[in-house]
Amino acid sequence: MAVEPKAEPLVVHVVPMRRRHVRSVLRIENQVYPRPWSMSLFLSELALRSTRAYLVARVGRDVVGYGGLMMTAEDGHVTTIAVDPRWQRHQVGTRLLLVLAREAVEREARSLTLEVRLSNRGAQELYRRFAFGPVGVRKNYYAETNEDALVMWAHEVDRPAYAELLDGIERGIEGETVIEEIKRW
Repeated sequence: MAVEPKAEPLVVHVVPMRRRHVRSVLRIENQVYPRPWSMSLFLSELALRSTRAYLVARVGRDVVGYGGLMMTAEDGHVTTIAVDPRWQRHQVGTRLLLVLAREAVEREARSLTLEVRLSNRGAQELYRRFAFGPVGVRKNYYAETNEDALVMWAHEVDRPAYAELLDGIERGIEGETVIEEIKRW
């Protein structure tokens, strides 16, 4: 039986995504996206460790969220981030984005980018807290729903001011986040 959110302080483990996590990731993927990624797509992304970082958030043994990062030159691209609907509004997405942003900086990113549905105001607000600002719109980016994507960028993520921003976000997270080191090849 899945663990349900509780009022007591939450302990969330953020760990590198492994093959054994993919079925749980797909369960969430199928709940939150009209056209979910396939198992083979996740597995192919996991194989690209030099340019990718994929994470899962666990509460107990349950995967409650996941996120991905692709590095290109000096830019980190958040490829995906999703939280089990039962665990939304418990700062799981914040924890994942925090670890992804720090991983991008570790990999010498100077900027971060992502696309988000124009209708997803909650996600846009989260991204704004991480200094992402809108720079344009990609028409019909989400072909399955004919929805446009808002393109957002966070610049100068390699500067001390961004590290301070991330530290402040981390201080505002309730409960505990346990982060397992990400191995790169």
